Amino acid sequence: MSYFRRQGLAGIAILSIAAASPLARGEDTAAVPDRTPLSARTAGGDEVLLFPNGRWEYVNTAKATEAKKVADQFPENKVRPEGAQGGLFGIGRYIMPGDKDYNRRSLSGK
Repeated sequence: MSYFRRQGLAGIAILSIAAASPLARGEDTAAVPDRTPLSARTAGGDEVLLFPNGRWEYVNTAKATEAKKVADQFPENKVRPEGAQGGLFGIGRYIMPGDKDYNRRSLSGK
């Protein structure tokens, strides 16, 4: 058997194995993590929701709005306005949505 013929057979074998793989069939190989929040209680007995990313919030909406007011006073929660772009690693300016100087295309006049 010639060298090229052996290589061709090996290539066919590899292609058939790749075609049978889960990725080729469009299947997701990784399991999708469950992102539903867990119900819990604080030491004071208040019901809260625990999210997988470490965030938590009160189930009672009145307590949730009160907690948000307290959290908004801390400087670490005033880092970057929501919806702003830019400020890589705290360097540079933030571009707010609707900024007239952002995305204004070329100014060359062509």
